[in-house]
Amino acid sequence: MSTENTGGDSVRLGDVAENMGAAYRELTVAAVVLGVIQGVVLNLAFVYAALKLGFSIGGSTVAAIMGYTLLRGVMGVGTMVENNINQTIASGINTAGTGVVFTVPALYLLRANGMEFSFHIGPLILGGIAGAILGTMVIVPLRKQMIEMDRLRFPSGIATSTIIRAGSSGKEKAILLAVGFAISALWKLVLGSGLLDSPSMVETSGFGITEEELHFNFHIIPSYFAPVVYLSLMNLAAGLLAGRGGLAFFAGGALSWWVIAPMSVGMGWTAAAPETAVDGFIYSNMLRPLGIGVLVGGALMGVVTSSPAIRSAFSSLARASKTSGSGRGREELSLTTLMVGTVAGMAIFLIASMMTPGITPTQAVLSTLVGTVWLALAALIVAQATGLTDISPMSGMSLISVTIMLVLLQGNVAGAMVVGVAVCVAIGQAADMMQDLKTGFMIGARPIKQQMVQMATTWIGVLVALGAIYLLWHAGDGGTGGFGEGTALPAPQGGALAGVIESINSGQVPIDKYATGAVVGGLLGAAPQAGLGVLIGLAMYLPFSITLGYGIGCFLQMGIQKTFGRSFCENRLVPFAAGLIVGEALMGIGGAAYSIFSRGG
Repeated sequence: MSTENTGGDSVRLGDVAENMGAAYRELTVAAVVLGVIQGVVLNLAFVYAALKLGFSIGGSTVAAIMGYTLLRGVMGVGTMVENNINQTIASGINTAGTGVVFTVPALYLLRANGMEFSFHIGPLILGGIAGAILGTMVIVPLRKQMIEMDRLRFPSGIATSTIIRAGSSGKEKAILLAVGFAISALWKLVLGSGLLDSPSMVETSGFGITEEELHFNFHIIPSYFAPVVYLSLMNLAAGLLAGRGGLAFFAGGALSWWVIAPMSVGMGWTAAAPETAVDGFIYSNMLRPLGIGVLVGGALMGVVTSSPAIRSAFSSLARASKTSGSGRGREELSLTTLMVGTVAGMAIFLIASMMTPGITPTQAVLSTLVGTVWLALAALIVAQATGLTDISPMSGMSLISVTIMLVLLQGNVAGAMVVGVAVCVAIGQAADMMQDLKTGFMIGARPIKQQMVQMATTWIGVLVALGAIYLLWHAGDGGTGGFGEGTALPAPQGGALAGVIESINSGQVPIDKYATGAVVGGLLGAAPQAGLGVLIGLAMYLPFSITLGYGIGCFLQMGIQKTFGRSFCENRLVPFAAGLIVGEALMGIGGAAYSIFSRGG
């Protein structure tokens, strides 16, 4: 039987706990505590990042790097499978936050825009917890089929297993991550201090520790070309991580501001706009609704193009039930546990719906049943898509679910959002669970232990993310408006969702722009590159200052890889860039907390 060597450990690729005895460290208190701590930190960091960039970044690699350093380097006792437990917990808690940050900000933005409705935090918490449980329950039965039989790639899972097996290089990566963290945090602090303020060069957004922009127009280039870039290392680092794969996102912004915007001015479409606010007119009346349309069209086409994955997923589920033997209980959660977990998740879902203002008992039952069915279907689609392409179209699925529930619940925004939160958290957990199980399979971990710890801890991420969103919102001027259009955190996912809800409820839908965007998004969604329509739609919705910084990072990564090679990027650039993201994000969260406490709450 083959073995893997890391730092002096010889680890069999198989049932490690059985073959090497109970003394071999796997599910330990140290791994659980470290996983929870890292999960909370990553959750806070990537909630902030998602509010800025419109998409989140998996935390498995960061957790794996720090797991080796702390478990082996500090405690001197870590094993690969123990680090896998740590990374599974951290990633699960972080991913739950992503499901929340893609949906809940829409409620704050809608209220700020004058829409009158009631919502309470309790149903959102319960909806998120229900989604975390159900997402894990519906995907566990497919592990054996997807990973062991169909051998789906799950690229992020393979990458994380490579880091875990890297042995002593984990210390070097941790140092690079810490250096990136320190540089980014210091840069954010310096920008927020106002030391670099210059009326001709930077513009302060007024949010907590401020975010500045560098303008390149020199009073020559028109403002509607958006020649401005955020001085944000997070943007740059996200591009460094994406490289060539992120160019489509940058292209969406370039298309908007370097093609559509000047074309609009040249053809006289902006004649009604004030001369000093042409760029704002273009964004509000053209790019924003077009971007939402592209996003929706891309998401819908993603469902259509995923139909083979849907059939494959259901076939996998059918085959999985036939391949489970008497010994399966030693590897997987038992069928009884899955059934009890599913019933418990649905019960929590029902309670959340019934607690929502304006929802009748009949509507609560309907939203629970429809929401659970759609949640399970979306989880199957997303897990299959992640296994094939490493792309998880969470935002598109949640957008579709909220739209469906608005119709079923007769326009009750809070009730629809409870379902949206549950669906988004669930599909994120399904994809994350399979990625982590792929990592465990590669290094010989026992899947039942990963499944147990993810089910037991992932709900923490819902609470942390909701707290972070509340904190960031109330850090704005006057206690409101800490994110959204015109701030350093534009919250594009929440903004797009809020825009769709406003249009549906008001009946003033810009049908021409939504329809045009949807057609474009559908065509892009049918392209060979998965998720292209959603990426382009998000880029059109975001301020170009953010997209431009991201694009610069993409081109830098391509140049670095060409000069120093792929290995340099994977082993040095990736941990450094991850540190840049976490450093700025945590400093931004800290700035928001300071802003609130300094004015007395």
